[in-house]
Amino acid sequence: MRGRAACPSHRADTILRVKTAVVSDLHLGAAGGLDVARQPGALERLAGALEGAERIVLLGDVLELRERPLAQLLELVRPFFEQLGEALEGRRVVIVPGNHDHALVEPWLTRLRLAGAPLGTENEWPVGRPETDGPAGVIASWMAKCEVTLAYPGLTPAPGVYATHGHYLDLHLTVPRLESIAASAMSRLTGRARCASADDFEAVLAPLYGFYAGLAQGASPEALQRGATLSRSVWGRATGNGRLGRLLLGRVTIPAAVAALNRLRIGPFSSQLTGPELRRAGLLAMGRVAQVLAPEAEHVVFGHTHRPGPLAGDERREWLSPSGTRLWNSGTWCFEPAFVSTRAEHSPYWPGTVLWLEPGVPPRIENGLRGYAVAGARIGAETPSA
Repeated sequence: MRGRAACPSHRADTILRVKTAVVSDLHLGAAGGLDVARQPGALERLAGALEGAERIVLLGDVLELRERPLAQLLELVRPFFEQLGEALEGRRVVIVPGNHDHALVEPWLTRLRLAGAPLGTENEWPVGRPETDGPAGVIASWMAKCEVTLAYPGLTPAPGVYATHGHYLDLHLTVPRLESIAASAMSRLTGRARCASADDFEAVLAPLYGFYAGLAQGASPEALQRGATLSRSVWGRATGNGRLGRLLLGRVTIPAAVAALNRLRIGPFSSQLTGPELRRAGLLAMGRVAQVLAPEAEHVVFGHTHRPGPLAGDERREWLSPSGTRLWNSGTWCFEPAFVSTRAEHSPYWPGTVLWLEPGVPPRIENGLRGYAVAGARIGAETPSA
């Protein structure tokens, strides 16, 4: 199936006008139990939150393929997909790979390369057997009572709405996250400083994703654990309660490193590590990617940043692209200890977001984990505003 053209026009129109629920960034199999959806009771909450949906879009980073070998990871998440498949019987489930589970789309990307065909901005393919469709085929076999498809790099789930995971944002984010630094360095290496198409983004980023996925197959468990927590550790030390550590890292080490990166023309990056700066940088990057992938769309939905929105209290003008496209984010079902603490569910990063797309009305955001006691929520720490 290639885009909507693979369906008869009347069926395609029907598909576009069904009630659709979008969830993203489950990171199933993440080290440390941060994948909330696998915690006791949370899967039931997720299934309940999706009860009224006619179609479900899993908008990227459904799996955490960087922290465990593939076979081990799949065995770990199998009960989740079997139970979710039972709950969603008879409905279409669309998997949209992101940066942490980019390997899911590799069988289809390989077929495109063999045909010498461009990727384009939206594709949707039926998922078949594991022998041909790899890990996505394994997932589909566990959800046999659902119609499972895979879309990449995005899809049009409703009239005027484009949805993509958002990993292409990393080429435009000014917050010096490790992934953004690597993406910027790769853009210089490949000579693609300006990406004007999905194929350009893939040329820069896909080699990185292949490296990360390959590393998970051979690195020691200890090395994978350190890699999984590195970014969170840096952010926590730069913004947390330890005054000396925050001063040295946030005001000395990071600014010096950022200045060096900018001198090397890797970036540009900002030395500010705050919740509001992360939100602001994310929105600017979302606007730039939306202009490339879906310049005609009225609404563009992203995941990736784990910050849902716009939420009540957000400045709605911030959630507009320069061309006037309305920007949305489907948040996460992953617990982020660097952002969530005592009054956890009041944090904008509280997991459990479901973004709804219904015919004739703008997207809307709900949360399926309000009042849920997430295992691992810290007591007595600050929650960064964002």
